[in-house]
Amino acid sequence: MVGEQRDRVVVVLVRARNPNNIGAVARAMHDFGFRHLRIVNEYAVPFETARSAVDASGVLAGAEACVSVAEAVADCTVVVGTTAVGERTLQHPLHALADAGEKIGLALAGRGRVAVLFGSEKTGLSNEELSHCHWLLTIPMEEQKEIRHPSMNLGQAVAVCLYELVRGKGSVAGGGADEAPNVIEMERLMALLTEVLETTGYTKRHPANCDEAQIRRLVLRMGVTASDVPVWMGILRQVLWRVRG
Repeated sequence: MVGEQRDRVVVVLVRARNPNNIGAVARAMHDFGFRHLRIVNEYAVPFETARSAVDASGVLAGAEACVSVAEAVADCTVVVGTTAVGERTLQHPLHALADAGEKIGLALAGRGRVAVLFGSEKTGLSNEELSHCHWLLTIPMEEQKEIRHPSMNLGQAVAVCLYELVRGKGSVAGGGADEAPNVIEMERLMALLTEVLETTGYTKRHPANCDEAQIRRLVLRMGVTASDVPVWMGILRQVLWRVRG
């Protein structure tokens, strides 16, 4: 992966509570040549206490605080969630880290950004947070009888994932007509689809199918390209105009 591609990778920490873990993430990012760190949390994180961020002051200084996952990934075209799986019922495609590294490399062949989400040290990413993801990755680990759900320390997990990206053979080809839309465009499409469902009465007849996270996953699974978005927006607006008479 070349430097220009690394600059389009965003590491997003969701509800990370331990400043030292955040510092370890920043150090791993610095060591592997990544610099965009975004942190989603309910309270201000005391970065000055991140003593494990050796030589990574630049990464921490540039870290962005976000109020939601949606804000943190708004300018990204591909969003990848991380999970230890455990007993979780998955509603996204799941890829082992080696395959995930190749997919991220292919995504970076275009011009967009890729966000990789890491959840809290205790609970990981919630289903609502995962609904913003196009697909998930997991780091294969050996099952051990004495550990119910094997998982890595946050800093270790980020370091392993970034190493896989660095050693990968991601393409550096420019983008084209099949460029993926960013999250803001997909959220607008999702909002318009939701408006159509409400206006046509679908949400009242089938409320179990209209949860916001479900609709978001549906839209992401469509594989819409940037050039497709205005077409779909036009179709949905025409449906609304016709329904409203």
